Amino acid sequence: MAVSPGMTNSLRSLMLSSTDPERLHAWYTSVLPPDSDDRQGDYRILGYGDFHLFLDSRDDVGERAAEPGRMLLNFDVDDARGVVDRVDELVKELGGAWLAPLEDRDGSLFATAVDPDGNYVQVIQLSPEHRAQMAG
Repeated sequence: MAVSPGMTNSLRSLMLSSTDPERLHAWYTSVLPPDSDDRQGDYRILGYGDFHLFLDSRDDVGERAAEPGRMLLNFDVDDARGVVDRVDELVKELGGAWLAPLEDRDGSLFATAVDPDGNYVQVIQLSPEHRAQMAG
């Protein structure tokens, strides 16, 4: 199937529905501070560069993600160890946990946290060498 000339498709946002979007808001803004944090009606909108994470309350979702491995939120960070420390500090207050602890993979750092609703959040700090390989 051919795409018409001049037609573009962009993925620029994701909505996380929750029984407690304010708790998710507190977790994401503390662990992974956004560039922008807005409210439009009932939505909380966290801006990360050109991408927006919408947080919403819904009656048709459970308290925990039923199949969290279906989707991982990947965050490219400058300080993976700092993110790990913030998650560790917030576990008792807001929830969350670690699915996979911080791991060094040939100079790049990876870890997978679980937010308070059970969603998987991957933290990635790529090495300069890995970035150069991807760009080339």
